[in-house]
Amino acid sequence: MSHQIPSPAPSLDELARSQHNVVTSGQLRARGIPAKTVSGRCRPGGPWRRLLPRVFLLQPSAPTPEQRLWAALLYAAQNGLVERRGAPAITGAAALALYGFASVPRLPAVTGVEVLVPRQRRLRDAGEVRILRTDRALEARLVHGLACAPIARAVADALSVWGAEGLRPGAVRELLREAVAAGGCPVRELVGELADAGLTAEPPVRAALDEVLADVREAAGERLAALLDGGRLPEPVRGAELRTRGGTFVAVPDLYWPESAVAVELDSELRCVSEGEAAWARGCRQRMEHLGVRVVCLTSDRLAAEPAAVREEVRAALAAGGVDPVPLLADPA
Repeated sequence: MSHQIPSPAPSLDELARSQHNVVTSGQLRARGIPAKTVSGRCRPGGPWRRLLPRVFLLQPSAPTPEQRLWAALLYAAQNGLVERRGAPAITGAAALALYGFASVPRLPAVTGVEVLVPRQRRLRDAGEVRILRTDRALEARLVHGLACAPIARAVADALSVWGAEGLRPGAVRELLREAVAAGGCPVRELVGELADAGLTAEPPVRAALDEVLADVREAAGERLAALLDGGRLPEPVRGAELRTRGGTFVAVPDLYWPESAVAVELDSELRCVSEGEAAWARGCRQRMEHLGVRVVCLTSDRLAAEPAAVREEVRAALAAGGVDPVPLLADPA
């Protein structure tokens, strides 16, 4: 039987180098340095500093921005473990600054640090560190060696903090646009985090989100139009308001082919921030299907990943046509 010999724990010097000179009392104790010695070295004029409860800086000078973030993570960690499942993650403006967002202050100007921890952790705010809690499994991303929350969660937490001081519409719009464009944040993930945080009820956030979603859907619509044109498919009516011959409203699909009774809904879920909006979208789709319209539901993600498959799906729907469709009036937008 073979036995794996555990690797020896890194020395204090090695640990200090890997954690930017920031360590915990537990890490010091594990290396044979008693609490009395630590207290002595942290006295005025001593070689060390106490940054947070149980967190120390092994130098007399003031901490750098990176050292402040290391201190926040180590304060929130259990037994100094910051690289395991369920470990804390920096979120909010500090995380976005690490990601390189231009719409938040540069890292030295970030005065507070929000840290995300599992809800069951018993931990209080300390110094500039604000503890936020989550019921979901933490999936941190390493950014410049520091564990950060995903962009969507960091944006939601930053806006929650800004909300206490009053949300500025321009700043909110800039942040959401950067998250989706430069940050590469999936728009569905962003909408979900904002909704979970209750931020979609805030007028500045909802207005900015509506603009971002409109831009995303417009860009996806242009890609879809170019894809269908390249496939030599019949020209659809775009943004038509469908009504029965009696004038009853049915729906407003993105694309509609009256001859085939086929409609395309693109990213319809992205219009639905509230449950009421989602119910309205479901009702439109159900009315079309009830009247015999064949509805093809597409997403911008799939359009980008599988353009050929999307084109063939639309082609097949047009070939099949509607199912005993009721003639509808299609008023162009």
